[in-house]
Amino acid sequence: MIRTVKKQMLITVGFLMMVLLFTAFPARATIDGLTGSEFNFTAQQGYVLATEGNSILMWGYGVNGNMQYPGPTLILNEGDAITVTVTNQLSVPTSMVFPGQANVTASGGIPGLLAREALPGATVTYYFTASNPGTYTYYSGTQPDLQVMMGLVGAIIIRPLGALPVVDPAVEPPPTGRAYGHDETRFNRETLFLLTEIDPRINKLVEQGRMDEVDTTTFRAAYWFINGRDGPDTLAVAFEPTLPRQPYNSLPRMHPAEKMLLRMIGGGRDYHPFHCHGNQHNQIAKDARLMQTAPGQGPDMRESVFTSAVGPGQTIDAIFSWTGTGLGWDVYGHAPTDPLEPFEDPAYHGVSVPVAMPSVETIVAGQFFSGGPYLGTAGQLPPGEGGFNPTSALFYMWHSHAERELTTNNIFPGGMLTFGIVEKWDVIIEPSNP
Repeated sequence: MIRTVKKQMLITVGFLMMVLLFTAFPARATIDGLTGSEFNFTAQQGYVLATEGNSILMWGYGVNGNMQYPGPTLILNEGDAITVTVTNQLSVPTSMVFPGQANVTASGGIPGLLAREALPGATVTYYFTASNPGTYTYYSGTQPDLQVMMGLVGAIIIRPLGALPVVDPAVEPPPTGRAYGHDETRFNRETLFLLTEIDPRINKLVEQGRMDEVDTTTFRAAYWFINGRDGPDTLAVAFEPTLPRQPYNSLPRMHPAEKMLLRMIGGGRDYHPFHCHGNQHNQIAKDARLMQTAPGQGPDMRESVFTSAVGPGQTIDAIFSWTGTGLGWDVYGHAPTDPLEPFEDPAYHGVSVPVAMPSVETIVAGQFFSGGPYLGTAGQLPPGEGGFNPTSALFYMWHSHAERELTTNNIFPGGMLTFGIVEKWDVIIEPSNP
């Protein structure tokens, strides 16, 4: 009984944290990371926080001595010559590998199985060419079954060369970027989902210096993360001071008809079925290669899916877009004489919601419900409910479709969950800057 009450208290506290973190700060609409061509990393240990209250020892890459989980996202330009130097402050040798990159060489360190390794206290430098645009990962090439799970993993985004296409803004929202060189990969906003998991038993053995007892063949995950945070901390502002080792959040916001580029990475050893509510999403690339029948065809083999099964080390790029088309009613609650919203389907303009809304006395509302069924329109709420959705946005829970991965150490809510948020067109969202 005491255990059940304690879990309920943790659940309540978790939701209150989610509300406070979301409402206290504006949500970013960018992918945070480092730009340039030369990077200096330190491999070191530090502690990360989980939403059920645990503090977990991790290894991670950092800059200026600030270890983070996951490692810094590198945002590069196609064709650039890249240099990454790693200084090892761990008690074991370590290294880095860059799958999918061209002309990878290294200097310093000692030979390793997959890459040159830096001994404790030593430095190794890697060189490669960012030859092809897309979404990639990097990680430790030294005992990766342990070191990747301990946190030595990160993301790479390579921007394609070439100017953006010119589009008619009355027909399509002007794009801010392209995932690849083809115009059919253009997008308005983008978001990163680096999916990882840990078995805290292994982290505890490492923390206690019992390395000879570590057996990764018995791995069983109990914590799941998006960009190094579990839900609901995924909703907190990027670089939240109370999460000093976990700088990246995951809170995609968009307007209707905008194209949201989803960059999904399997950063661990398990498959993760990542799911967006409300719409299918169109996979356009896997492992940083367009799903096309021949060069120059664009993503003509794109696949519309309900859930993307993201495998270990795999990257998937997909486009998500929401319009409300096909619902059979006006999602804005217009009268027939009202002007059209941008990119609204005129076939349903002014059509009322086809069901009778329940009275406020009988409805059970979620905390992000606006009180009305219409996007951008608030309504009356039951006493003590709501008030956390000031723009009357539409909230979708985006999450792993494996139920256990929605927990943190078997406590819900947690794990791989966040929200996708659709805002009415007159709501200003911080612009993306790819």
